[in-house]
Amino acid sequence: MQSELQAFDANHTWSLVPLPPGHRPIGCKWIFRIKYHSDGTVEHYKARLVAKGFNQREGIDFHDTFAPIAKLIIVRCLLSIAVVRHWSLHQMDVQNAFLHGDLQEEVYMLPPPGSRQQGEQVVC
Repeated sequence: MQSELQAFDANHTWSLVPLPPGHRPIGCKWIFRIKYHSDGTVEHYKARLVAKGFNQREGIDFHDTFAPIAKLIIVRCLLSIAVVRHWSLHQMDVQNAFLHGDLQEEVYMLPPPGSRQQGEQVVC
């Protein structure tokens, strides 16, 4: 959880501000997962903070949705071209890739559970 919060801070994902009048904050929750090695031993524990965007209303809280994904057929085509042209291939994992997107709308989210100071009235 701490490394996820540090990534938010390092990427300037949000700032803590008072909730403006007329706006409604969305909630968030922690998702926990255990990653395993192929032999079944624990590789590491993973925590991801997700916004509860399902509470938003289209046309009021947002206008468009977009999730960039690579289709399997495109990956196969690129691998075929790389093999034919004798290109070297490298695999990598981009941690916190979705923290680099720019939003046009202002979205206000309640701070993560357990991160607020008592009596503090701020949103992310």
